[in-house]
Amino acid sequence: MRNVNVARGDRVVLRGINLNIRSGEHVAIMGPNGCGKSSLILAMNCQIYPVASPDTTLRIFGRERWDLTELRRHFGVVGTDMPGERTSVTTGLDAVVAGFFSASSLWPNLHVTGEMRERAGEALERMEAQHLASQLVGTMSAGEKRRILIARALVHRPRQLLLDEPSNALDLAAQRDLREALRRLAREGTGLVLVTHHLADILPEIERVILMLDGGIAGDGPREEMLTEARLSDLFRTPVRIGRDEEWLHSW
Repeated sequence: MRNVNVARGDRVVLRGINLNIRSGEHVAIMGPNGCGKSSLILAMNCQIYPVASPDTTLRIFGRERWDLTELRRHFGVVGTDMPGERTSVTTGLDAVVAGFFSASSLWPNLHVTGEMRERAGEALERMEAQHLASQLVGTMSAGEKRRILIARALVHRPRQLLLDEPSNALDLAAQRDLREALRRLAREGTGLVLVTHHLADILPEIERVILMLDGGIAGDGPREEMLTEARLSDLFRTPVRIGRDEEWLHSW
């Protein structure tokens, strides 16, 4: 991204963004609510677009123009909810297979191949969620649904996962399980771009942190330089204390 500005309605939500993330890199994006973190993720995967300007560049995997169906094969996007309202009648496996079509369920008009089902099974296995294959999504816990969401994003075998506050609404055990699953993906070579405002979400494998404030980038560098009490106190405009437990950080 070079000189990227994004407006949503009458409000400018991203201002003067200059950013380069390498394919396969593990990056955390932190900042207070409303600072533009989620909008940055949406701009990365072309769900929203920059304001047109001669000095603006948005290049993804080396290209400025993409067919969005093709782009989905390179990016896996993980939000907090399943799309649509079919979760009460959709099994975990069908929800993951539906990820090939960005659909909420396997509608009759969708042509599902044996390879798609095989790759959906592989994605469930990577998330250690094979036991959820036949369970209805509507009966799953929040942590189980999050595993299904990530498996959906993995069916294309993407080069990069974009995760928008994945630990929200999870209890302590589910947060721990999610973080361990993401660590496995990182070690397997899947790049992670993780949006969060929780220090505990920043995996040990994440070495670079981007700080955002008021629609702009307030800091970008190694985690040791970005995740200090002084920087985070300024960023969140409140006193922040940081504790360390082996490889993990936490704040209060």
